Amino acid sequence: MPEETVPWHAESPDPAEAIRERSVLLKLSYRLLGSLADAEDAVQETYIRWHRLSDEGRDNITNPRAWLIRTASRIGLDMLKTARARRERYVGEWLPEPVPVANGWSSQEASTVVDPADRVSLDDSVSMALLVVLETMTPAERVAFVLHDVFRYTYPEIADVVGRTPAACRQLASSARRRVRAERRTPVRPAEHAAAVRAFRSAWQAGDLAALVEALDPDATAIIDGGGLVSATLAPLHGPAAIASFFLGVWDRQPDLAVGEEIVNGEPGLIATDRQGRTLAVLALATTDTGRISHVWVVRNPRKLDAWRWSPTAPDR
Repeated sequence: MPEETVPWHAESPDPAEAIRERSVLLKLSYRLLGSLADAEDAVQETYIRWHRLSDEGRDNITNPRAWLIRTASRIGLDMLKTARARRERYVGEWLPEPVPVANGWSSQEASTVVDPADRVSLDDSVSMALLVVLETMTPAERVAFVLHDVFRYTYPEIADVVGRTPAACRQLASSARRRVRAERRTPVRPAEHAAAVRAFRSAWQAGDLAALVEALDPDATAIIDGGGLVSATLAPLHGPAAIASFFLGVWDRQPDLAVGEEIVNGEPGLIATDRQGRTLAVLALATTDTGRISHVWVVRNPRKLDAWRWSPTAPDR
C-alpha cells in the first residue's frame, strides 16, 4: 500500500522520524487547500504543534503519523473556513495554484477494494478539473471527500477531524461525491489529451484564428486568474470565438512570448515564458471525447507561480 494511503491505525514510524511524514502531509494539505503556499503553511504549523509537545507528550503518542495527519487535517479545515472570506475579496476569478509534474503529487492507487464509481485515485485528485470542483464544496465536505475518497480513511477517523459523527461524515462525503459526478466527463486517453493541447498551442503560436477556434469545444470556457496583480479578464470567457480572440490578443501584445508544453497537475498543459525564461502564465486544460479543449484555466497571479518561477524547458528562440 502506498505511503500516503496507510490508515491511521497502521504501524507508524518512531517519533524521532516524524519529520519524514512531511511529503504525505504536503500532498494532503495541497488537496485540501488548493494552494501550495497554504499547504506549506499548514505543514509548518503541524510541525510547530508537534515540537511544542513535551518529550513525555510525544512519547505518549503511539502513532505519530496518525497524530500528524489528524492535526494537519484540522489545520486545513480551519484554513478553508477563513479562505472563503478571503476569496470573496479576491480580484477576479480565483483558481487553485498549479504544481509542476506529477512526481511527488500522485501515487499508485490504494489496495483497498472500492467501487470504481465511488473513488478518485491520487493521480486524478491533483488535476485542475477536480481541484476546481473541490472549490465549490463546503470546508467539511472537502475534508471528508479528500480524506475518504482520495486517501482512503474511515468515517470514524474523519469524524475525529471534523468534529461530527461518522454518519454525518458519510453524508458529507456523499454530497461532495455528487458534485464531482455532476462535473465528471467522458474520460479521454492521455495521448488524445496531449494532441488536443498541442493543437491549441500550435494554433495560438501561429496566430491562426480559424485553427484556434477549431481546437476549442463549442461550449468551451476559459478562466484567467491574475489576482489583481497582472492583467486578466475579471469574468470567465465563453465560446471559441471569445477565447480565441483573447489568446490572439495576448500574442499581439507580447510577440516575444514563448509557449512550451509542460506537465501541469499531472496532465499535459502549457507554460508561457518571456525572453529570459521567466514564467508568466501556466495553463491547465481539459479535453472532451471529441478531441477538443473544453476548459482552459490560466494562472497569471505571480504569487501562485513560485514553483514555476523559471522554466527549464522554455522553448528555444
